[in-house]
Amino acid sequence: MTLATVAILFLAGFLSGVVNAIAGGGTFLTFGAMTMIGVPPISANATSSIAQFPGYITSTWAYLADIKRMWRGALAFAVISAIGALCGSLLLLSLDNVSFGALVPWLLLAATALFAAGPWLRPKKLAERPEGAPSSRAGRAVQFFTSIYGGFFGAGMGVMMLATLGLTEGGDYHRLNALKNMLSIVIAAVAIVIFASGGVVTWAAAAAMVPGVALGGYAGVWLARRVPQVIVRAFVIAVGIFLALYYFSKG
Repeated sequence: MTLATVAILFLAGFLSGVVNAIAGGGTFLTFGAMTMIGVPPISANATSSIAQFPGYITSTWAYLADIKRMWRGALAFAVISAIGALCGSLLLLSLDNVSFGALVPWLLLAATALFAAGPWLRPKKLAERPEGAPSSRAGRAVQFFTSIYGGFFGAGMGVMMLATLGLTEGGDYHRLNALKNMLSIVIAAVAIVIFASGGVVTWAAAAAMVPGVALGGYAGVWLARRVPQVIVRAFVIAVGIFLALYYFSKG
């Protein structure tokens, strides 16, 4: 890779970390940057999962106390998520770049619409749920399909999980966010193992983006206090629409 390419990927990673810290949706930036510099869609998708992984870990660590209080239900969700992510990532590897490339604009549009609708998808009044209560059957079933999507593509996965967990599990926002962050680690970890063993990860691109994501996540906390979330959300939605139109034009 040229120095300019490394700089582009680092910047994409940095901006991704910033928007993830403020509003979510950073995957749009890392995936889009890689495909626009010529990385095949499947490799870009796989590598983006690796680039976002450190952010999942740090976010989960911040909620460790909450996770300990609901570990039984969280463990059941983690097992279901691992199985779903395995199915989704294997499904991705079963496709070639042409087939997956044809799906990309539709996936981007769906993820962008989901991200845009995020504030309205969150239940206004969440049901109370006792600490440590086991997960519901409906919640586990829905999480299985969400994790298939997460293993296959991943963009908008966090918004989807917050919405579905809120509808099926209830509890306060921080409980849901803690569970979402932990399950994101599980889904991404399984996908990374499968993608790495399948030889579709562009490690040089990942190495260029990961430091940017880490720095962006730190800077995003500072910016979150100063930049209205609506501006960041509008930026992410605009990027998602632009990328979808870009891939439609290539098809």
